Amino acid sequence: MRNSASDALNLDEWLTPAEAAKLAKLSVRTLSDKRWKGTGPRYTKLSPGKGGRIRYRRGDVLAWLAGDQPVRAA
Repeated sequence: MRNSASDALNLDEWLTPAEAAKLAKLSVRTLSDKRWKGTGPRYTKLSPGKGGRIRYRRGDVLAWLAGDQPVRAA
């Protein structure tokens, strides 16, 4: 994750769970729990199975934080 002001405006940037958790000021575990309960930000699963890689779009995390996004998996 980059930290310049122009990167903060890139709402389509894909974030790892650790990056998304940092943006949301949550622990990775809390973000994972919210994903499992269906109460977290929209996400995409890049590979199948229990150990599949998860990614979040920056804009989806910011919308979730602002309360502007219905929660669902992409």
